[in-house]
Amino acid sequence: MQDFAEELNGWSMGWNQAMNLRFLRATAQEVTAEVVIGPQHHQPYGIVHGGVYAGVIETLCSTGAALVALPRGQTAVGLENSTSFLHAVRQGKLLARATPVMTGRRVQVWECTITSEDGKPAATGRVRMLCLESGAAIAGETVSMKVNEREGQ
Repeated sequence: MQDFAEELNGWSMGWNQAMNLRFLRATAQEVTAEVVIGPQHHQPYGIVHGGVYAGVIETLCSTGAALVALPRGQTAVGLENSTSFLHAVRQGKLLARATPVMTGRRVQVWECTITSEDGKPAATGRVRMLCLESGAAIAGETVSMKVNEREGQ
């Protein structure tokens, strides 16, 4: 199974870059990543913001779904993200692992667990994605991966 982690890290931009998310493994059967916690991840109480957990879960599950969909000539877009917060974390590193629950032709469901460095589960989530055929449009544009938003690079 081909691992796309290095390639994905080379494309780091936008949300992934802002969150300092680094893929460790990215295949159609498992996506893992880590986030070193910094001040940009904290909410006012000094713990990791719930949106960080939801975003990491969305990112890993969507990446896995895309790796399943792309060889079929499809793309995958999120329909639903359900995230549960289990254990507050202030510092260190978050480790996340996503695996497929179902990889159907039209719908995929992936689940993800995020743990703190000491192995305690910090959050879990499940994301449901819709697989779109080539040429499908969302928000007025054909769905495509924008590797680099800046022209000429």
